[in-house]
Amino acid sequence: MITELKVQEFTRCEPLLNENGQLEVKAVIQGMNPGRVFVDHPLTPTTGFIWLGNNDGFIFFGNENNDKFNDGLELFFNRVIIPDATKVGVDWFEGIGNHPNWDSTIERVFQTRRLGSWKQRVYSLHKNDFETKVSPSISRNYEVVKITESLFENKDQSIKNSDFLHSPILENWSTVDLFLRHGLAYGVISNQEIVSLCYSGFVARDVHSIGIVTLEEHRGQKLAQSAAFSYVSECLELGITPYWDCMDSNKPSIAIAERLGFKPLFTYKGYEYPLQTGDGSHSSKS
Repeated sequence: MITELKVQEFTRCEPLLNENGQLEVKAVIQGMNPGRVFVDHPLTPTTGFIWLGNNDGFIFFGNENNDKFNDGLELFFNRVIIPDATKVGVDWFEGIGNHPNWDSTIERVFQTRRLGSWKQRVYSLHKNDFETKVSPSISRNYEVVKITESLFENKDQSIKNSDFLHSPILENWSTVDLFLRHGLAYGVISNQEIVSLCYSGFVARDVHSIGIVTLEEHRGQKLAQSAAFSYVSECLELGITPYWDCMDSNKPSIAIAERLGFKPLFTYKGYEYPLQTGDGSHSSKS
């Protein structure tokens, strides 16, 4: 039987987490970022998975050899998860193991699906690796600013595209107040528009996962690197460890991380399959 936990029950899963695994899992279990948690037993869980609150996938944790849990997973996804995902516009299953032993289990459990995969890289940055770095030079048409409460609220309408600022942050945080109290963000402004943003996506104690977005027409001008430079500078001053997670195929993101002095922590594998076929029915491998 698979049961969904209430938020106040999430911490029961903390002993099951891989200390060297993804930050997102810890952030949700600790109650900092939103998400849903499903386990094999509500009081004494040994296996479970998290549905990230930003709808960016499922992370499986605990005992990967729990046959009773694993045997019920696909049916549970068909009856509970896929209908809920359809309601919020999620078209793809994206699954990740909190430790590498989950890879073979995910492959076995979802073997009837058209399962694809990809690789992620995780980096971390420490102060001594950053001290010699210099802020990149950008055009005078751009200005790097800290995202403050007043800038976020934009009551004076000084920012024309406030949605570009609000959307990525509110995808990852339950409330603006929670983000402003526990997260950080720096943006690049041009002509009263936020054109690039570096922000805390997930937070677990003193580690912050970095999110970066840049408007397409402003890419290739070192804006993301400039915003990230200011962001990680403040992180390190505050004793926060910046955490960088990107696809192995995302060469621009990898380049920025390595230029800033980030060092590799680990890699992991992700799996995906379409939740629905073109005729609107639930997907299955043909």
